[in-house]
Amino acid sequence: MLKLNFPDYTFRFKNSENKSLIFDVIRKKFVRLTPEEWVRQHVVHFLISAKHFSSSLINVEKQLILNDTKKRYDLVVFNSDGSIYLIVECKAPNIAINQETFDQIARYNLVTEAKYLMVTNGLTHYYCRMDYENERYVFLEELPEK
Repeated sequence: MLKLNFPDYTFRFKNSENKSLIFDVIRKKFVRLTPEEWVRQHVVHFLISAKHFSSSLINVEKQLILNDTKKRYDLVVFNSDGSIYLIVECKAPNIAINQETFDQIARYNLVTEAKYLMVTNGLTHYYCRMDYENERYVFLEELPEK
């Protein structure tokens, strides 16, 4: 797999039925290793190791309902009160991050109402703080620790 713009982490891999799998420490199971999953697993380890988020407050690939349509977010980090601190949108490294990507996470955030947003393709990362009063997001140099 491609080297991403994250620190090096140790992952568990296995092959099953001619498919490569990677162990997800949040879901506690092996999942299919796609380019997007490679990015998502780096984000999980980044949030736990570098940003010191508790793995018990991280949720991966869950469904949400947006305008009567089922959508699936990549990753969220909860506050201890159950509100959402951070929502993350992961793209494969070959997918450019553009306005459409930000529109997608902004739509998801209409439901989640997270304080922070992160968009990444593993090579380029964007961090934003929500400014609900002025209905916009403010770009940050890095994601703050909780």
